[in-house]
Amino acid sequence: MKIKITFFAVILLCQISFAQQKDTIASREKLSEVVVTGQFEPQSIKKSVFNVRVITKENIKQLAANNLADVLNQYLNISVTSNGNDGRSKVSMFGLDSQYFKILIDNIPLVSDTGMGTSVDLTQVNLDDVERIEIIEGSMGVTHGANAVSGILNIITKKGGGYKWQIGAAVQEETVGDEFAFFDKGRHIQSAKIGHNFNDNWFVNIGGNRNVMAGYYDNMQGKDYDKNDGLRGYTQLPKEQLVGNAILGYQKDAFRIFYKFDYYGETVDYYNPVVNIQDNYPFADTYFSRDKRYITNRYYHHLNANGNLFSKLKYNVSVSQQKQERDLENFVYHIDAKQEVDNKRFTYQSKEVFYSTGTLSNFFENEKVDFQLGYEITNENGFYDSSVGPFRNDNQQGVNIRKRLENYDVFSVAEIAVNDKFSIRPGLRFSFQSAFDNQYASSLGLRYLFEKGLEARASLGKSYRTPNFDELYTYFVDSNHNMQGNSDLIPETSTSYEVSLKRACTFDSGAQISNNLAVTYLDVDDRIDLVTTQVNPLHYKYLNINRYKMWNISTVEQYTYKNWNVMLGAAVVGISRRLDLAAQNLVSDDKFFYSFRLNSSISYNIPKWNTLLAVFYKYNGKQQQYAAGTDTDGKAGFFLDELLPFSWMDASVRKTFFKNKFEVTVGARNLFDVTNLQSVQNGGGGDASGGAHGGGGATSEMLGYGRSYFLKLSYNLNFN
Repeated sequence: MKIKITFFAVILLCQISFAQQKDTIASREKLSEVVVTGQFEPQSIKKSVFNVRVITKENIKQLAANNLADVLNQYLNISVTSNGNDGRSKVSMFGLDSQYFKILIDNIPLVSDTGMGTSVDLTQVNLDDVERIEIIEGSMGVTHGANAVSGILNIITKKGGGYKWQIGAAVQEETVGDEFAFFDKGRHIQSAKIGHNFNDNWFVNIGGNRNVMAGYYDNMQGKDYDKNDGLRGYTQLPKEQLVGNAILGYQKDAFRIFYKFDYYGETVDYYNPVVNIQDNYPFADTYFSRDKRYITNRYYHHLNANGNLFSKLKYNVSVSQQKQERDLENFVYHIDAKQEVDNKRFTYQSKEVFYSTGTLSNFFENEKVDFQLGYEITNENGFYDSSVGPFRNDNQQGVNIRKRLENYDVFSVAEIAVNDKFSIRPGLRFSFQSAFDNQYASSLGLRYLFEKGLEARASLGKSYRTPNFDELYTYFVDSNHNMQGNSDLIPETSTSYEVSLKRACTFDSGAQISNNLAVTYLDVDDRIDLVTTQVNPLHYKYLNINRYKMWNISTVEQYTYKNWNVMLGAAVVGISRRLDLAAQNLVSDDKFFYSFRLNSSISYNIPKWNTLLAVFYKYNGKQQQYAAGTDTDGKAGFFLDELLPFSWMDASVRKTFFKNKFEVTVGARNLFDVTNLQSVQNGGGGDASGGAHGGGGATSEMLGYGRSYFLKLSYNLNFN
């Protein structure tokens, strides 16, 4: 009851703020902010039929964000979780994991282990060349294809600039929890970039970044610890990331073309807690361990051209080729000599993707009607080596899984301006699939502009998610395990509805206020889960057995006055998860469980000192859901899992010197010192993926490595 009162108090505050506005208010400058995601062409955010949220370059700078995880930690409807074993971070929106949320760079989905744009490791997305981030919540299957179920995130990168030369460099030192040393502990980041406009038409940007995280020790003792008591190694593994990017562009009149190249390299070191003793008689015994190194290399090519065809039609075509390889290097580490021997390296996962998308629009001379035709081609070709994961091919151990997945999509969207206030946007996509039945997606968007700056939007979207590699091909069977994928899985289907009200105004005093109130409903059918198919002995298999429903009501209020900028957001999320285990004749309760979420930020600018103070806060309330599992007697059933609430706060102080050329940012992340997200299983076992545990109890999932502090120094020089 307290949560509901708090939430509706926030909504009441928003409505009171509207009532206090004068009839003579003017639109805020922010309404003219240009967005591109899901649009026919770049246009102001006010004209967009979609409810687009924007994370600006200024927001990213205030957070001193190293990667996408640092930014999304503060987003209202998104949760970020980390894996201590490999340091990866994944995103979850509306309670659905990263398989349902699509991440793009300049409208191109980013390759990952199991898909295109989904299950992306957020720590592998560098932000050095980012201009802004655009997020649309809800199904976007028509414009962005498979797996755009809970939403999409589009990273817009910098292209050219207003100066002939732009040169920048930055260094950042950051603690990992309370651990720091310039070489052996903490996080150490260096970056550099240079941009040059050759003339009014040609430009080039080149940049690089090195990010070293020396590991999180916590209660572990590092790689040179020689006692066999389980304390050797790290709680979160050491990681080094290298990023390089370049973009070459040309523009003249309405024609624009650019080629973008990105390289990403990552090395993650795993140090085995098991220490082996080697007899060295007559000298003292020596110690060694069998360790591993995971190496990732990703290459990204993107060629885009857009302009006018036959002087009237507008085209936008992108061609992308991406390749990602993961290598495993096994070696023996002699602890006394601090030396590696017997290094053996091989590629265990490789994926190469050809991707192309294009659109034609502006078919009619009538400004009130526009029509867009588009296509999308995805061709994925790769393999997974069974020696590093639970994969077998045709039930034969040691044989690589090699698969090619293709889809060829066509879509069409229309925008109809019934009058100056009312717009309609219907859309339809048809996807020809190589591995599944052909799929389709549809959408309908409505926008109405009321008096006094009030904007109303409504949308209906039908989309789909195709099964990933693990769900299709996992085969892990021995004397203790029987866990299988299912090549007969069918794609999940989803329907989403959203209604939103938005208003942004300026008062005579100069104060500016905006509010975005949204209600979203999402229904996912044939959802895939790993479930118990046999109790004795235990067998698990991926099946289409789940139905998932979610509704969300959220409001974001932003207030700006003189040097103050305050934002407050709140959301109530209700989730129903229905599990149907036909083999055991069991069906779970489909009741809704509710959680409350809050985020806020406040910043104050001190012009006299060229200083900006900023604080960011986010609260995630308790989350509950049913999961399939077995009790202590081995009986299958459904049990209630609870994720306990937690809060996250970041703060920073940024000061500029020498006419804004030199910038110093100091701050802290995770001020409440959160490390693990506690999960309580009531009455039995079960986890979110349908795996089983015996009995009740509590587990924990790593969220972060506690409170950390950072110092960032950056220098930017622009001249003509």
